[in-house]
Amino acid sequence: MAEIRKVVVVGAGVMGAGIAAHVANAGVPVTLLDIVPAGAPNRNALAEGAVERMLKADPAPLMTKAAAKLITPGNTEDHFDAAVGDADWIVEVVTERLDVKQALYRRIEAARKAGSVVSSNTSTLPLASLVDGLPESFARDFLITHFFNPPRYMRLLEIVVGPLTRPEAVDTVSRFADMSLGKSLVRCKDRPGFIANRLGVFWLQAAVVEAFARGLAIEDVDAVIGKPMGIPKTGVFGLLDLVGLDLMPHVNASLAAALPKDDPFHAFDRPLPVVQKLIADGYTGRKGKGGFYRLNREAGKRKEALDLATGEFRPARKAEVAAVAESGRSLGKLLDHDSPLGAYAWRVMGATLAYAAALVGDAADDIEAIDEAMRLGYNWRWGPFELIDRLGADWLIARLERDGQAVPEMLRLAAGRSFYRVENGRRQALGRDGQYHDIVRPDGVLLLEDIKRAGTPVIKNGSAALWDLGDGVACFEFTGKMNTIDQQVLDLLVKTVRRVKKDFKALVIYNEGHNFSVGANLGLALFACNIAAWTEVEASVTQGQEAYRALKYAPFPVVGAPSGLALGGGCEILLHCDAIQAHAETYMGLVEVGVGLIPAWGGCKEMLHRWSTLGRLPKGPMPAVAKVFETVSTATVAKSAAEAKELLYLRPTDGITMNRNRLLADAKARALAMAESYVPPEPPIYVLPGPSAETAMAMAVAGFRRLGKATPYDEVVSGALARILSGGDTDVTETLDEEAVLALEREQLVRLVRQPGTLARLESMLMTGKPLRN
Repeated sequence: MAEIRKVVVVGAGVMGAGIAAHVANAGVPVTLLDIVPAGAPNRNALAEGAVERMLKADPAPLMTKAAAKLITPGNTEDHFDAAVGDADWIVEVVTERLDVKQALYRRIEAARKAGSVVSSNTSTLPLASLVDGLPESFARDFLITHFFNPPRYMRLLEIVVGPLTRPEAVDTVSRFADMSLGKSLVRCKDRPGFIANRLGVFWLQAAVVEAFARGLAIEDVDAVIGKPMGIPKTGVFGLLDLVGLDLMPHVNASLAAALPKDDPFHAFDRPLPVVQKLIADGYTGRKGKGGFYRLNREAGKRKEALDLATGEFRPARKAEVAAVAESGRSLGKLLDHDSPLGAYAWRVMGATLAYAAALVGDAADDIEAIDEAMRLGYNWRWGPFELIDRLGADWLIARLERDGQAVPEMLRLAAGRSFYRVENGRRQALGRDGQYHDIVRPDGVLLLEDIKRAGTPVIKNGSAALWDLGDGVACFEFTGKMNTIDQQVLDLLVKTVRRVKKDFKALVIYNEGHNFSVGANLGLALFACNIAAWTEVEASVTQGQEAYRALKYAPFPVVGAPSGLALGGGCEILLHCDAIQAHAETYMGLVEVGVGLIPAWGGCKEMLHRWSTLGRLPKGPMPAVAKVFETVSTATVAKSAAEAKELLYLRPTDGITMNRNRLLADAKARALAMAESYVPPEPPIYVLPGPSAETAMAMAVAGFRRLGKATPYDEVVSGALARILSGGDTDVTETLDEEAVLALEREQLVRLVRQPGTLARLESMLMTGKPLRN
């Protein structure tokens, strides 16, 4: 199979630049081309400007600023032939006009090397039209690769191939997109809107049109078409503000022109004068002056919502939806609720689920592709067929028939049963032939959900579980809310060390939650502080330190496999692993100062050791101490696994997996490789600078306070941190062992939890989710 070593992206708009950035995130050189702007002295201004904007953007398209060095900006006049001629993959991301794209393709065909692959990021034009009239040699190497915005964060990649497309070309791009870009690939038919936008735009348009027709409040709509259905809390109107209102008319017009006259989309395709006026007035969403929601800066940044009846803004209010409150977790009760919002929810979601069923055989061959597209393209927790299973296919059929609506053939196939089932520990999906088929994972994909479906835990309690991954590797899983760490987690961790020593070769710490772990259970910590259970607080700190040390010095390798947030105690457990195989989107940090605490489960000692042995710093004890103090006192969080390496939350030797679905398999393979000749690490010895360094760090924080960059209580917390990192009353002529540094961590944490300032910060975080600046 051919390898992709160089990429060219033509079109430096938001999507083109984002795709180029993500190729660079994968460590592959990419040339970003755009036209020469008329009259501009800098002929590369468009591409260079795109890179400059991405370096400042939030959320960041680049995983680390160093990745920008892999992007070469250029223009389509001076650099086109050389760049395209040297590329293995050319990605076209220009305006959605067939004539413009085909003119570009003719230039690409003349310049590209044999065997290179060309793809379009189009979301509206069919592949058949794109290659019409072009040489067969071009059509053989052409496909559609539809990325979702922003390309770094959205895992879905829709792929459309033509009848002439070489399988080898598809395999080359698919492997690169999967392994290097971390995408989940969904094969779509060459139909308008493909899968995600075909169904997603239908859903959004139905929701908006029905909300206008019924005169509903947008806050209530977002509450009902949101969390109860596993849809992000942005709901409908919040989502449209996020993606941009100005996109709606263009996408709708494109679909309306391309879809057959009898397609259900046309029933909801109508102009909305209020939306047209919003766009004309610059209310294009978050990128503009606001959208359906806005912040009124003249009223002190008051959040306001659009009144759909009047087209005027009013103060936003908390949603009041009896249908949601009275339905509990029952989606059926919500859709059946005898209220205007219950009727609205049914009208929108009933139509959407029926439309999804009608797309099987048209937009995609199977239900899994449609579910995956909506989960990853629109961040639905459950795909439409999983939602139908929650309702019951029979319930949905009966309700559609009662309302005189058509029942798609695929939905009738599920009558009396479900779209998904588990048979002999394997998940199966209902096919168009009426039979169930095993859902087969790609090679190199191992999911804990499959292990759990087929077996039972080795040991477990209410907050954690241990699973057998096979081949002598065990997996420790957090199971509590947001994977917080409490006494039960620590208890099971100690038992896990004993069990793995007896029955396994290696251990992986991993879970499939949205976050690896957000750290210690703050609710329990606050409760203990409020009842002045200081002995219990100290015991909890000691328990965590001992559990993590047991992990570190276990007679078998331990590999951490984080994804998402790994904060506080969740970061500390990773610091005690022998190796880490991290998902690229891992956000690590020791953030305890934000709640008035300091890392006390060994985080300070581990970071000191790393920066004194792995950090490229001047010699002597002070540089490492200063670096750790800067990182921890500011609660610095790495915004990617690549950035975590720069901060030494990850070692230079730790691995990064781009595809989330491949993380567990990669971690297991690493653990098995380490097990062959594993020797536990030697305990470190510390040389720390003592009181003079503690004073210097305290003076630095006092200076920041005078400048307004630190609060009074920041000084208190940073003082405790300085005490630990300086080594307390030690001297550079002395050495300290791990236990000495751990004792300082315990001492300072127990001192802080007695302070009113820390209690106030803990309460604020639990009540508002935001740190208190006291």
